[in-house]
Amino acid sequence: MPTEHDPQAARNVSWIFLGPQGVRAGWGILLFCVLWFVMFFGLQWVCLPLLHWEPGRPMPPRAGIVVELCQFIPAVIATCIMAVIERRPADSYGFQGRFRIVRLLSGMLWGFVAISLLVFTLWKLGYLQLTRAPQSADSLLRHAMAWGVVFLLAGFFEESVFRGYIQFTLTRGIGFWWGALLFAAVFGLTHITNTGESPIGLASVVGAGLVFSLSLWYTGSLWWAVGFHATWDWGQSFFYGTPDSGLVSQGHFFEAHPAGALIWSGGATGPEGSVLVLPWLAVMALVMYLWWGRRAQSPFAGCAWRPKRSLAAPAPPSTELV
Repeated sequence: MPTEHDPQAARNVSWIFLGPQGVRAGWGILLFCVLWFVMFFGLQWVCLPLLHWEPGRPMPPRAGIVVELCQFIPAVIATCIMAVIERRPADSYGFQGRFRIVRLLSGMLWGFVAISLLVFTLWKLGYLQLTRAPQSADSLLRHAMAWGVVFLLAGFFEESVFRGYIQFTLTRGIGFWWGALLFAAVFGLTHITNTGESPIGLASVVGAGLVFSLSLWYTGSLWWAVGFHATWDWGQSFFYGTPDSGLVSQGHFFEAHPAGALIWSGGATGPEGSVLVLPWLAVMALVMYLWWGRRAQSPFAGCAWRPKRSLAAPAPPSTELV
């Protein structure tokens, strides 16, 4: 029988939690999720009653900022804690590399152009009607800036959680694309409770998750994906005034009214609920391949479908991509 100080028993316990690369991937992800959930629900319990806003109603920007902070701050703290445990720099989970601001700004440009082209297509085909919202210039400017803060926080939060620490850890556990597929599906499931969400909308969220993973695959960082994510949502919610995955915001530049069959217009889901968004996501993936894919080798090459065998963060591409 092993005693209390049996070295073999200690090694057996250590083997369960630790592998050749430190904390095993599954335990690391579990600890990250527990840390995030505890802090998130604690902040939400304290902050949400102070907002006097009921989920399901149009969200004012003040509530949006508080909600996103309640999600983003725990994500930052959880990532930092895991970085200390795993003895890595905190930015090694997708925020390392050079040209961070350039990538962020280029992603923001791509995101607004992409949602604008989708909305333009729906408008030209008669599936969306746009009218100017009756607001003063001062009110529009305040809402534009406030919603910009909301969706920049949303971009940092969602990319940090779904394609930051967890994606890095899954890459060394099961391989990059198995991890991307798994958490693209989880990303879609987190939207299932949104008021007005639809099956096509959920499929588009999963597709968007894979597109963001593709940018990580090519550039080695999340800066571009954060920028794209932020302005795609900002364009829907503020600029064009459409629902965003079924969620409606207060204060926008245009007022949007879907018309025609829901499968084409997206209905209460917004542009992401239109079947036209699915080929549009494929077009975006093709453009990313043509822009990045033939210019440099992926920093994750060699661990696409199998575990990464090194503790080090992925090296930046041999040619810096922006």
